Amino acid sequence: MMLQAQLHCLCLFTLYLTTGYGQEGKFSGPLKPMTFSIFEGQGPSQIIFQFKASPLAVTFKLTGETDDIFQIQPDGLLYHNKALDRETRAVHKLQVSALDADGNTVEGPVPITIEVKDINDNRPVFLQPKYEGSVRQNSRPGSQELDPLKNPSYKLVVSVEDMGGQNDHSFSDSTSVDIMVKENIWKAPEPVEIEENSTNPYPIKITQVQWNDPGALYSLVDKEKPSKFPFSINQEGVIYVTQPLDREEKDAYVFYAVAKDEHGKPLAFPLQIQVKVKDINDNPPTCPSAVTVLEVQENEQIGSSIGTLIAHDMDEENTINSVLGYRIVDQTPKVPRDGLFLVQSYSGTFQLAVQSLRKRDTPQYNLTVEVSDKDFKTLCFVQINIIDINDQIPIFEKPDYGNLTLPEDTAIGTVILTIQATDADEPHTGSSKILYRITQGDSEGRLEIETDPETNTGYVKVKKPLDFEAVAIHNIVFQAENPEPLVLGVQYNASSSATFRLIVTDVNEAPQFSQQVYQGKVSEDVAKGTKVGNVTAKDPEGLDISYSLRGDKRGWLKIDPVTGEIFSVAPLDREAESLYRVQVVATEVGGSSLSSMAQFHLTLMDVNDNPPRLAKEYTGLFFCHPPKVPESLIFEATDDDQQSFRGRHFTFSLGSESLQKDWEVSKINGTHASLSTKHTGFEERVYHIPVRINDGGRPPLEGTVSLPVTFCKCVEDRCFQPAGHMPGIPTVGVTVGVLLTTFLVIGIILAVVFFQIKKNKGQHNVESAQASEVKPLRN
Repeated sequence: MMLQAQLHCLCLFTLYLTTGYGQEGKFSGPLKPMTFSIFEGQGPSQIIFQFKASPLAVTFKLTGETDDIFQIQPDGLLYHNKALDRETRAVHKLQVSALDADGNTVEGPVPITIEVKDINDNRPVFLQPKYEGSVRQNSRPGSQELDPLKNPSYKLVVSVEDMGGQNDHSFSDSTSVDIMVKENIWKAPEPVEIEENSTNPYPIKITQVQWNDPGALYSLVDKEKPSKFPFSINQEGVIYVTQPLDREEKDAYVFYAVAKDEHGKPLAFPLQIQVKVKDINDNPPTCPSAVTVLEVQENEQIGSSIGTLIAHDMDEENTINSVLGYRIVDQTPKVPRDGLFLVQSYSGTFQLAVQSLRKRDTPQYNLTVEVSDKDFKTLCFVQINIIDINDQIPIFEKPDYGNLTLPEDTAIGTVILTIQATDADEPHTGSSKILYRITQGDSEGRLEIETDPETNTGYVKVKKPLDFEAVAIHNIVFQAENPEPLVLGVQYNASSSATFRLIVTDVNEAPQFSQQVYQGKVSEDVAKGTKVGNVTAKDPEGLDISYSLRGDKRGWLKIDPVTGEIFSVAPLDREAESLYRVQVVATEVGGSSLSSMAQFHLTLMDVNDNPPRLAKEYTGLFFCHPPKVPESLIFEATDDDQQSFRGRHFTFSLGSESLQKDWEVSKINGTHASLSTKHTGFEERVYHIPVRINDGGRPPLEGTVSLPVTFCKCVEDRCFQPAGHMPGIPTVGVTVGVLLTTFLVIGIILAVVFFQIKKNKGQHNVESAQASEVKPLRN
């Protein structure tokens, strides 16, 4: 026994050396909580880890779920001496303590977790050597081909393999399975026919469904969800109709039978139940309307079809219940005799039976027709109107309506003549109504004729302007006709025609332009004298025409008075007016000097003739002084040219190279740029920064703008200046000076006034004294 222990220690020591354990690193370290994963089935004496403890510790102690498998050497070497089994214990919870020479704990206990990793060391095993089962024919998806008559049973061998069968070291097991195929009784029944309006007591059994096993819960489902569902099913699968059915209301029903288990889960596919409602003859024929009106001309031949009475029957079509028969039972009046009409027995078509009809005998016949099926009869009423035939032609009251003279400026719509024809056919019918038309003398359609439907009077009106220069005399021929065709053998003749002579007199008319608005289009930079358009007018009398312009408010155009050509006479400016409108006047030369006017619109196309400028006035640009960091501001450019000309793509640069050490201009987009400072050493004053803006047009134009930028002391992000230094507000010293000057001026004014008063007073005293001296002399 002692020798065996020595050999074990020797082997462990050899493994300890060959595997590198005991070296600081992956497999050794201080005593602390740790977790190790070890595959089950490994051989004994496998080293796990070597713990290092403080110098006071001389040995180690292992406790916990060791299962006599895990041990630790005095030097801290942890190992297991038996193979691990995950199925016995998957995790081992251990504690390691470090002890001194007296057996006292100096470190720990520290938890150590051993996780046993699984290896495929157990084969799958079936619970029994043989299994038996059954399946119903057509009871589940995929079992449709099973037929108990052909193959009542199947013997299967089922294998199972672990690890998914993807490894050479996987295990497997097999067993036999005997399957019995049973007939599936869950089948859709044959379509059912139910006679409508049955008098049998309800409910009435119509069919049955049955699940393969007892205990199924049955229900019916109708996907159409009707307001009333006349079917039910009991828990034996018997399906009933619960009330009388009406084929004319609904001739067929399709719904489904469902079988569920006690938990409400469907056991199989729903079965479709089809019910056809069988017709009985329970509907009488109905007339299409209260009275069916037919028409026949008075000259129709015997046997001619007059029309058809179409009655209806709501019973099933193309069955004996809906076959209808027709029979005339009464004719009113019976003149010139009874039996003038017959009706086809099954089509309802009416024909003339014995002779042609005459309207003067009677204009209308009323027939009573019996319509019947095999059980019911209905009376329908037919009215046959006799229509007069168009055997009379219209006749004019006079063949010639003489001559009429009109000026060519007669207003459109003026009635110039009244004509009249008569027709002997029945009044207010297509046979007697008269339509007038002009067959000769008005090829351009300058006249029209309106007919009064009550009197057949024709009113000849001016439809288009008369034109002496085109046709001075119109020899008109009128034709009177009926909208209803004439009967065979009757034709229109000279009595249906009349003549009329229209003489058009000349009226001096103003010139006429070929169009009312003339268009021109040129670039705005065309040279003076460029032709920009042309107008044309003609005088109906053939006089010469002189052209002139009106409304040329800018003085841009002139017109050749003879040719009508229009020229530019001054620089054009699209930015001032892009569509320039003037009036062109055409005046007769000689005669009554009549004139007419048309419009001339000149569209000016843009050219790049405006340099860029600032989009607005920038007067409040400032930076706070002293600046702490370089700053920037944004400005916008524009010009007056058409935007679509180039899409607004400006370039920006400083106007002076000497400013580049202090300022920088950067383009933001086609219209905006930023002005930035490059340092913070600016004085407190206003800087005027020139910026060049180029539009990149054809040709390119460039403009230089000045941006005033103020560096000022700021309070609340606004420029601040003391009140004594603000422009327009005097300082205290200035105010005192102004006041002193004002007082001085007032003193001078007062002294002058006082001196003048004193002087005037002295002069008055001298004059008084002189007066006193003279007075005694007068005495």
